[in-house]
Amino acid sequence: MSVRGTPAESEVVVIGGGAVGLGVAHALARSGRTDVLVVEREQGVGQVTTSQGAGLCGQVRASVERVRLAMHSVETFRELQRDAEVRPDWHEVGSIRIAFSLERVEELRRLAAVCAEAGLEVELVDPAEAERLWPLDLGEVRAVLWCPSDGYMTPTSVAAAYEHACRGMGVRFLTGTAVTGIEVREDGVAAVRTDRGDVTCGTVIDAAGAHASHIARLAGLELPIVPVRHEYFDTEPLAGLHPELPCFRVPEMTVYGRAVGRGLRLGGWESTAESLDPRAFSLEDRAPAISTDSVVLAGFEEQFAALFPAVRGAPRTGVAKGWPTFTPDGGFVIGESCRVRGFVMAGGCNAHGISGSAGIGRLLVESLYDSQPGVYVRSLSPDRFTESAWDWSDARSQAQRVYETYYAPAG
Repeated sequence: MSVRGTPAESEVVVIGGGAVGLGVAHALARSGRTDVLVVEREQGVGQVTTSQGAGLCGQVRASVERVRLAMHSVETFRELQRDAEVRPDWHEVGSIRIAFSLERVEELRRLAAVCAEAGLEVELVDPAEAERLWPLDLGEVRAVLWCPSDGYMTPTSVAAAYEHACRGMGVRFLTGTAVTGIEVREDGVAAVRTDRGDVTCGTVIDAAGAHASHIARLAGLELPIVPVRHEYFDTEPLAGLHPELPCFRVPEMTVYGRAVGRGLRLGGWESTAESLDPRAFSLEDRAPAISTDSVVLAGFEEQFAALFPAVRGAPRTGVAKGWPTFTPDGGFVIGESCRVRGFVMAGGCNAHGISGSAGIGRLLVESLYDSQPGVYVRSLSPDRFTESAWDWSDARSQAQRVYETYYAPAG
């Protein structure tokens, strides 16, 4: 039974109104499937994990498939930016990836070759030339990889832009509504139960972020999608910084960053991370609050000071903290479960949820509706976990390790 204002039925129900759920809804609608309902517990979209994202969008990846996924997201952000009414605040400032060691120089060359195969323009830039272009001390740097079409966006603006575009194509939204159950019959998913009534449907897409494993459990599936703590900070304006500074990644320092106005946003990947066992909190709970880890943030600051001394001791305007989700093998979890017809995953994004949202949506559409989905899409199926033995202790440790080695040499 549905209460007033709750749709009685929908062909597809997307659970989760963050960037991934919205990217999926957008991709579905663009493919002509507009009988879609997005259900979000918060009063608006993009208010939880999405709102905590740093906003960088990098297309340089270690595989052709991942590069093309990110390229599709960038093209989507460009299209949304052309909407005069609601925009994702997309800034195509480019990005640089910095190498100090010969090993990392070789990695940049391998990445450049992958990008070339995928059709992405990149260029190895001499450090002296890079130092002339950008306000960084690159005296000890051996190589810089420049990607002119990378950039950054405001994650909450991305969510708003997706919502606006989706509504324009007929997608419906049910916010301030908690999912309480999933009705599964012999032939598969039959309905989503909420605290405002039931919605009959044939397909449920789980894009619930840190609660993705809880939603999967409602359908009778156990999936190792592990929330891992992540932090970054913003500074007051600093001399030499401007909004068009390229995004930067320094793998050997395990840090990344971008401009925020004339200030700096700086984050990284600590070598000893903290993760959550999803069994330790429930679907009804918020993910546990995170206390600022001053030691970790100070480590990021000290590392990056070697390239940009002005960051040392710079006054901070804020610290962001969240629980992006990781998987034991570092791959997305995308596609329908063979065990529950109509139950579809879109999660475990390994910190690529916002930047990869449009590409993830396209892969999900391919997995559901193409007669012969590609090898890469099939490799992301939740069945790789439901059809093999694993335990939570090992899965959590392995997912945490994916986070801790995020900038390990590729290839």
